[in-house]
Amino acid sequence: MFDVVIVGCGPTGAMLAAELRLHDVRVLVLEKETAPPSAVRIVGLHIRSLEVLAMRGLLDRMLAHGRRRPAAGFFAAIDKTAPTGLDSPYAYLLGIPQPVIERLLAEHATDLGAQVRRGRAVTGLAQDDEGVTVELSDGEQLRTRYLVGCDGGRSTVRKLLGVGFPGEPTRNETLMGEMEAGVPPEEIAATVAAIGGARHRFWVRPAGVGVYSVVVPAAGVSERAQRPTIEDFAQQLRAVAGTDFGVHSPRWMSRFGDATRLAERYRVGRVLLAGDAAHIHPPIGGQGLNLGVQDAVNLGWKLAAQVRGWAPDTLLDTYQAERRPVAADVLDNTRAQTQLLSDEPGARAVRRLLSELMDFDEVNRHLLEKITGTGIRYDIGEGPDLLGRRLPDVDVRQGNLYGLLHRGRGLLVDRTGRLTVEGWSDRVDRLADAGAAVDVPCLLLRPDGHVAWIGDDQRDLDDHLARWFGRSMR
Repeated sequence: MFDVVIVGCGPTGAMLAAELRLHDVRVLVLEKETAPPSAVRIVGLHIRSLEVLAMRGLLDRMLAHGRRRPAAGFFAAIDKTAPTGLDSPYAYLLGIPQPVIERLLAEHATDLGAQVRRGRAVTGLAQDDEGVTVELSDGEQLRTRYLVGCDGGRSTVRKLLGVGFPGEPTRNETLMGEMEAGVPPEEIAATVAAIGGARHRFWVRPAGVGVYSVVVPAAGVSERAQRPTIEDFAQQLRAVAGTDFGVHSPRWMSRFGDATRLAERYRVGRVLLAGDAAHIHPPIGGQGLNLGVQDAVNLGWKLAAQVRGWAPDTLLDTYQAERRPVAADVLDNTRAQTQLLSDEPGARAVRRLLSELMDFDEVNRHLLEKITGTGIRYDIGEGPDLLGRRLPDVDVRQGNLYGLLHRGRGLLVDRTGRLTVEGWSDRVDRLADAGAAVDVPCLLLRPDGHVAWIGDDQRDLDDHLARWFGRSMR
C-alpha cells in the first residue's frame, strides 16, 4: 500500500515525488517508457521555476548544465529588452536539455526515497473511500491512497477518469530543432532578416559554435506527431527561405502543434491531474514545462498534508482553485501569441501596435511577469497586494530566504520578535530576525513560497496557521 502513486516520470511527476518525500510520504512513480528520453531538446526555465528550484536547493545542479540568456523577447518573440528592476536574483532564462532536467529531478526524488519503476504502463483504475486500485499492463494491481496523473497530453489517467479535455485541436504544426549549417553565418543572417518580418514562425538563430536553432512551419499536421527528419527541415526551409542552408548533423529535432486544451477538473476523489495531463498549449513563450513543475510544488505539500492527516478540510481543493486559473491564463496568452505570429495583415498590424506598447515599461513588465510566472497572485482573500503573491528571494541575517525553505515547510517571518508558531512547529519554521529586507511586520509563507498572511497579531496568525496547516498540536 503506497500513500501516493504518480503516473509519469517527466519533470512534473519527478518534482511532485520529491515534494511528497520531503514530508515522508511513501511514493511510487510509474513510467511507461523503459528508459529516459534520448532526444536532446533544449527547453527554458523561467524566473519562477528558477526560484522554485532555489527554494529546494536544486538550482546549482541545473546551472551546471544550462546556458543563461536575458529574460526578454518571450512574448510572441517580440524583441524587447527586459524591464528594469526585476525583483528576483534569478532574472534570466536558463536553457537546458530536457533530458538533463528529467534526470536531475528523478535523481533528487530517488535520493529522497521515492521509488521509480520504468516500463510500467497503467491500463485501469478504480477508487473507493479508502484508496485507488491501479491496474498495470502486465496484469499487476497496486493499491494506493492517492493517484496523480502526470502522464502528458494524451494522459491515460485523465481518460480513465472520464475528465473532459475541451479546447482546440492542432491546426498547424511547427518543426523545431538544433543543427549545423553548411553556409556562412552572414548569409544565414541576411536571408533570415529579409524574411523574418513576414514569417514569424520561422527563424534560424545561433545556438552555439556552428550550431543553429531552427524553427520552420511543418508541411502539414501529422496524426501521431511523428518525429521529423533532417530532410523534413531541409524541405520546409527551401519552401520558406528558398534555401535549406545546408543543414546537417542535428542535435535534436521535434514537431509541435498548436492544440490548446484544459481539463474540466483537476481532481476526482482520490485521483488528481498535473502538468500536461491537465493542460496543453503551443510552446510559444516556453511556458509548458514551467507550468507543470509549478503545479507539482503547489500540489505536493497539500497532498502530503492530506496523507499525514493534518490537512484542513478544504486544503486539497485549493490545488484546483489556484492552479486551474493559472493554466487558463497561460492558454489564453499562448492563443494571443499564436495569432501575433500569423502572416495575415491584421495580425501583423496588431503585432506592430503591441511592439510599440511594449516600449512602455509597465506593459513590458506585465507581459514578462505573465510569461515567467512571477505575476501570479492566488486568491487568498482581501489584504495588501503582496498577499497571495510569491515572496522574492531576499537576503536575511541567516543567508538567503529561500535557503530556509529547502525542507518544504511553512515559514513565519517575524520582525516583531513577539509571535510564535508553537503548536505548528512540526510543519512551520520561524525566522525571528529577517533584517530590513522584508518591509512588513510579519508574514506567513506557505511551502510553495506564496504569502498566506500579513500582520502582527498572534490570534490572527493562529487563525491563518489553522487555515493552511491544520489544528494546533498544543
